[in-house]
Amino acid sequence: MKAAQIKKYSRNIQTSLCEIPVPEIGDSEVLVKVKAAAVNPLEILILTGSVKLIQDYSMPLTLGNECSGIVEKVGSRVKGFQKGDRVYTRLPLSKIGAFAEYVAVDQHALAKMPEGYDFSAAAAIPLTGLTAYQGIVEELEAKPGETVLIPGGSGSFGQMAVPIAKALGLRVIVTGNARAEERLVSLGADQYIDYKKENYWEKLSEIDYVIDTLGTSEFEHELSVLKKGGRLLSLRTGPNKAFAVRNHFSGLKKVLFTLAGSKYDKAARKQGKEYRFMFVRSDGAQLRKITEIVEKQHIVPAVDSRVFSLSQVNDALQLVAKGSLNGKVIIQTAKEELS
Repeated sequence: MKAAQIKKYSRNIQTSLCEIPVPEIGDSEVLVKVKAAAVNPLEILILTGSVKLIQDYSMPLTLGNECSGIVEKVGSRVKGFQKGDRVYTRLPLSKIGAFAEYVAVDQHALAKMPEGYDFSAAAAIPLTGLTAYQGIVEELEAKPGETVLIPGGSGSFGQMAVPIAKALGLRVIVTGNARAEERLVSLGADQYIDYKKENYWEKLSEIDYVIDTLGTSEFEHELSVLKKGGRLLSLRTGPNKAFAVRNHFSGLKKVLFTLAGSKYDKAARKQGKEYRFMFVRSDGAQLRKITEIVEKQHIVPAVDSRVFSLSQVNDALQLVAKGSLNGKVIIQTAKEELS
């Protein structure tokens, strides 16, 4: 089968289209014929080695973290899936490889696609959907009626996070560009702030939670709008001691992450607030809950109009690296009908 691989970490965005064996599946795994795979900034972080302290990979490595497709074969202990099922997944972090014609997936990372969705739309859901769900439910432990602010939430993450947060009973405030306002409000955002017209930190205060998508440059502003006891969850700024402890990392990594996150932890504690960092993991049970929300609220993630083949993975990665997208960038593994 064909797969887009890297042979080593590199600052250059460059993959090779290789011919490799179709993966063998274990007793609890499912062989999926990939129809569509989404391209995320995470792919670039992995390719460049930026996350190797969190997850280091053996080489050569097939890239790709989320995909949709059709079940080709199931292991002897697999329950709930059979050949021909339309499925989607955020692959386990230690076993990625969606940029390929086939992928072996643990059954506990897999869910059936939302009813009536095509493969491209389905492939754009798992990573951002699980990030939003795990962030709100596990990290923030948010309760109905509380308020969450998502600075820079007008992209693909916000388009999943807003309706999921609303389904969980939260009040949602988003900052972003003017062209995304109508879509985010239609998805349920209670307040939308155009960052070019207004500074959210001059308008907001006593916010229960902030989900950071922008990184270190926004840390002080995000922290300033939180109430005492509030929680700032970052997807970008960097890991800390609590992240290392929750993920059961080794002693050395705990030391490194404690040092890396100490200034953020100290700044938050000084104001009586808490800083957290997360890295999304696969979870089929949670993905099924997200599927229910997606179907009930008819959430269709935006997909960029430029669709790429496996031989064009480098072009797709370059496009994502540049930003300014109109939705998730999709790799189609075949020229077959994707509906």
